[in-house]
Amino acid sequence: MTGDFEMKKRFFYLIATILLIAVEVLIALYVHDSFVRPYIGDVLVVVVIYTFVRIFLPDGCRLLPLWVFLFAACVEGLQAIHITEKLGLADNRFAGVLIGGTFDIHDILCYAIGCAAVFITEILLRRRKMP
Repeated sequence: MTGDFEMKKRFFYLIATILLIAVEVLIALYVHDSFVRPYIGDVLVVVVIYTFVRIFLPDGCRLLPLWVFLFAACVEGLQAIHITEKLGLADNRFAGVLIGGTFDIHDILCYAIGCAAVFITEILLRRRKMP
């Protein structure tokens, strides 16, 4: 039974990842405002990373939201030193989208909000399972 439950969790996180990526793509393509695209998109991107990792770690990891935040903050830090230019990828559109090109401290705040939301959600779900 444990293996079946684990597979259900993996499937849940796979579906969640696909749906969140679809939302991110829709935001990128169709939302051109000064709030949803720059802020909600950045909050959601760490949730996408979290759900993607959970496909492979269905039982989770208590510090996973922290690790996702640190990863996202490191990528943002790489933007501050213009890593795409240093790697010769400044003209590569895919690298520009994946890594980003402009450092913004507000992005790190959005990553923190997204990871905090995931962390709180995980705590609430764990408590709900307890007798």
